[in-house]
Formats: sequence, C-alpha cells, structure tokens
Amino acid sequence: MQLLVPAGQILLTGNQGDENNPTHVWTGLCTSPCGLVLRDPHRVADLSGLARIRWSTHVSGFHQIRPVVRLADGTWLVGDHADGGARDWIVSEISVADLHWLKLDDARVVTTGTFVEHPDLSKVDAVGFVDLVPGSGHGPGGWSDLATFEVYAKSAPR
Repeated sequence: MQLLVPAGQILLTGNQGDENNPTHVWTGLCTSPCGLVLRDPHRVADLSGLARIRWSTHVSGFHQIRPVVRLADGTWLVGDHADGGARDWIVSEISVADLHWLKLDDARVVTTGTFVEHPDLSKVDAVGFVDLVPGSGHGPGGWSDLATFEVYAKSAPR
C-alpha cells in the first residue's frame, strides 16, 4: 500500500462484520487531497479490455472518490468517474474502458493538463482511489470512506 498523503492522515477504522460501520479507510484528517494505491509486488494489472473496479464508498460534504492508477512507467492518472453517497454506504462498479484520464501530480495530489488520449493501461503498477478535496476532521464537514475495493483484470508478471 502506498499513501498519497503524509502518514497518519488516512486512518483504518470501523468494525469487522458491522454493515453500518465496516472496516474502512477514512480521509477526514487529510490536510490536502489524498488517496492510496495497492500493488502486487510480483504482478502488474492489465486494465485494458473488460477490466473493472468495484468498491463500497461513503462520503460527507462535497467529497467524492475517484479511481487512480500508477502505470509501469511511473505515470499517475486519475479517472473522471466519481462515487460517494452521503446518506449511506454504496457499492459501485466502474468499467475502466469508460473512463477518461487526467495526469495526477502525486506529490501535490492534484490533476494536471488535459485528458490523456488512449493511455496504455496494459501494465498498471498500482490501483487505488483519490479524494481531490482535503478532509475537515471529525464530524460531518467532509471526508471519504472506502470499505471494499476489488479490481477485476488480467495480470502479468513484472
């Protein structure tokens, strides 16, 4: 796991088996936009073709969660699909082929430039989420939660 924020700003919280407060990551303490990615140390993901992402999200305020990838060449991209229901946990499935991508400056966790035409998603080093709005701390002001995260894709050795 790699955090796109200083350590201690994304927290693991919740209770296993509690559908109202499942184990999840919470971004409320992020002082800047933030996110995290996961990677397999032995394989890369091929997100071309019929690949999809399925996740369970919950947000507060104007927060939204977007898919983020790091390509094998080190390029960071964030997708234009955003999820997050403020009322309750929602499960969403994203077809990666339907996404449009912007480059992401991983040091500042902000988008840069214009949409990337036909990025090569056949060798993706890491996959995760990003919230492009800073958290507002505890309470209803603004944060995002991610409980489940599944990637359906082909894989290949590194």
